[in-house]
Amino acid sequence: MEDCVFCKIIKGDIPSKKVYEDDDILAFYDINPIAKVHVLVIPKKHITSLLELKEEDKDLLFHIFNKINEIAEIVGVAKTGFRVISNVGEDSGQAVKHLHFHILGGEKLPTR
Repeated sequence: MEDCVFCKIIKGDIPSKKVYEDDDILAFYDINPIAKVHVLVIPKKHITSLLELKEEDKDLLFHIFNKINEIAEIVGVAKTGFRVISNVGEDSGQAVKHLHFHILGGEKLPTR
């Protein structure tokens, strides 16, 4: 996807503050954080949202969630707690049409 901001970050065309990277995923700090710790985890494969997941993506999705635990350790929120969010569509506030997961933590988060 030529106009996708996250695809450009994956290619290195747009800089990011990386937390973790492997062949399938990239994790980096959000440039507009809404918590003390706000990391985005994205697949390198362009998938628009959770609605676009296919059977063939099940191993990728497992890998993402497995690595989210490791990334939470890296950024120091695994012991105190964190929230994982994936927005889907306009009404949810999905600003970038590339599947991504927000890891939020580093402070007491609101429950509403």
